[in-house]
Amino acid sequence: MFKVLISDPLSKEGIYPLNQANHISIEMAIDWSQEQLEDRIAEYDALLVRSQTQVTRNLIMKAHKLKIIGRAGVGVDNIDLDAATEYGIIVVNAPNGNTNSAAEHTMAMIMALSRKIPQAYLSLKNKHWDRKKYVGTELKNKTLGIIGLGRIGAEVAYRAKGQRMTIIAYDPFLTEDKAEKMDIRYGTVEDVLKDADFITIHTPLLKETRHLLNAEAFKLVKPGVQIINCARGGIIDEDALYQAIQSNQVAGAALDVFEEEPFYNNKLLELPEVIATPHLGASTFEAQESVAIDVSEDVIRFLAGDVVRHPVNLPSLSKEILSEIEPYFHLAEKIGTFLIHLTNEAVEEINLYYSGDLSKTKIAPITRNAVKGLLTRHLGEHVNDVNALYLAEKRGITIHENKTSSTKGFTNLLNVEIKTKLEKRSVSGTLLNGLGPRIVKVDHYSVDVTPKGHLLVIHHKDQPGVIGKMGSLLATHQINIATMQVDRADIGGDAIMVMTVDRHIEKHELSAIEEVDEIHDATAIDL
Repeated sequence: MFKVLISDPLSKEGIYPLNQANHISIEMAIDWSQEQLEDRIAEYDALLVRSQTQVTRNLIMKAHKLKIIGRAGVGVDNIDLDAATEYGIIVVNAPNGNTNSAAEHTMAMIMALSRKIPQAYLSLKNKHWDRKKYVGTELKNKTLGIIGLGRIGAEVAYRAKGQRMTIIAYDPFLTEDKAEKMDIRYGTVEDVLKDADFITIHTPLLKETRHLLNAEAFKLVKPGVQIINCARGGIIDEDALYQAIQSNQVAGAALDVFEEEPFYNNKLLELPEVIATPHLGASTFEAQESVAIDVSEDVIRFLAGDVVRHPVNLPSLSKEILSEIEPYFHLAEKIGTFLIHLTNEAVEEINLYYSGDLSKTKIAPITRNAVKGLLTRHLGEHVNDVNALYLAEKRGITIHENKTSSTKGFTNLLNVEIKTKLEKRSVSGTLLNGLGPRIVKVDHYSVDVTPKGHLLVIHHKDQPGVIGKMGSLLATHQINIATMQVDRADIGGDAIMVMTVDRHIEKHELSAIEEVDEIHDATAIDL
């Protein structure tokens, strides 16, 4: 039975899938303080939040059982993704559930801003009938600048075209060809700022987008521009926006999000040119239900061992692709574990070479498993599929993936190579039909080793009697040999001996092996 904690309000319909799952129990904690949450989080396998709960590094560090965090919505800036990844916790969100709701709210804010509807309503409430004061602006033939043309930005563009607006957009993934197909103008951020009559933002809050609209940006805009933000607080520098409105450079602003939420004193709301809502972009009955259902179903999938649909810190795979590449996960991890035992130096670079059939498939998950195997020797259970690449990057290890259609004598072949300051080592493996995973090469030596159990790798001189000496020596230590593979570079040169044995080999036993004159080194590997 898995325990799921829900710390923000979610609709009953949205968590219905969780209630129906036999292997899940739910606890609601929407009135818990951050301190209470930190005290109790160690009990739970999954955490579901919206934007209210702050999933900090400190909270994650105390979540010893936590496997998955579900964000019922799109933005995950209230979740410390680096910490979640570092601690091997997958984060999922619901990127599609509130798209329509957010796009509609943006258009409502644009129209309310252009026609001064909230201000006129308040005037009427105060028993004033002042038609001249609230003359508005038509949207027809105006230019709407969109910064961020993802799902929501694209939906806003579609709706704005219905109002016969001209669209200019910037997005880091937008090309001129894509813009042409959408019948919109392609521009840089600077182009959008200079040309737009209305500017709406639809980007996540990142280091690169924090205070994207700042004092310098407002110097570039058309005098009288109107600003809309229904994305994330912090993308607009609120002090700079205040000054821009005061100087009449900006005619007005419609804000659904703020740098600090909730708030009770914000000087922007003192300005009559500003209209605002309390983060209502996704607040429709339909959106609330949809995002909660999406994230609930992903949590159920993950806890049942299935593939999630919307991972934030781990790429998702279709069942078809997963079934095709999953057999290589075990092989890749074992190659990594085998390889890292061949050196005691710090790894600076990992190169992976995919040959034959492997070059035609999705290799990223296989790479993650190989890196996981490499890191496990020194990091133990702290490393897993989610955080392997992150932990490698944090340790300054560069990773390169290479593909070639060349079969190199095998239908499929994975070669993993590590580089240190002093040496380069590599191990290759394959899947043999009916026989399963095999290690087929260690450095430049050819072998045929099943990557499991207790292994002993010996580098030695190619001289008569060495194999016999090893057999006798292991026998004196009551170590039984199951299989043996031998290969050499040249007659009388260097050679390798790879044995599977029946138990773990202790350090003093390895020392005894290395004392033999013909032996260069001996390594025990437990797979």
